[in-house]
Amino acid sequence: MRSTEVVIQFKAPPFILFRNTGVESLKPNRLVIRIQPEESISLEFGAKEPGATVRIAGVDMDFRYTDHFGSRPATGYERLLHDAMLGDQTLFQRADMVEASWTVVDPILDIWKALPERRFPNYAAGTMGPAEADALLAKDGRTWSPTGKA
Repeated sequence: MRSTEVVIQFKAPPFILFRNTGVESLKPNRLVIRIQPEESISLEFGAKEPGATVRIAGVDMDFRYTDHFGSRPATGYERLLHDAMLGDQTLFQRADMVEASWTVVDPILDIWKALPERRFPNYAAGTMGPAEADALLAKDGRTWSPTGKA
């Protein structure tokens, strides 16, 4: 099954506000934006439980598109096809704008063609990415989280 999401994992605080609470025991705060198959946004963070003792509990704030609106949003292509059938040109570019855009892009493409070929770490579709991506994160002690749950 295909899944697309963006996970922003926040850095740990430089110091701990509550005594006797080790930084290593705290889970990092995360913002998770799911694009497909189910559109949603969640914020995961630690909060102090009410009371005299210092206990940090995980809190999840979730928004799911279908829970709130009762239906799935149309895809971009569905929207464009619908607008085309109605004759609404709002989301379509005029020919003169497309030509103007190419006057900006063409010189960049020409420079790229003139430069010597560089090794770029590409990877096959459907895989988790090149080893260079893992090495980049490992420099800071981080890893990829393919399931969205670290």
